[in-house]
Amino acid sequence: MERVARVTEIIAASPVSFEEAIKAGFERANRTLRNITGLRVLEQRVAVEDNRISEYRVRMEVIFLLEA
Repeated sequence: MERVARVTEIIAASPVSFEEAIKAGFERANRTLRNITGLRVLEQRVAVEDNRISEYRVRMEVIFLLEA
């Protein structure tokens, strides 16, 4: 049986941590995409306001299998 995967890129954010941003991105992708097999974090950034970190952001790839 042949398997074909697709990769889509998303950006997610959290005011708490990078881990929470990853979880938020995964949970949102999971509502729309089926057969997710993995995530790859490509980039981590922070937003700064008033000399404080205000938001943690991740850019990641979501890998999922296409249905036959």
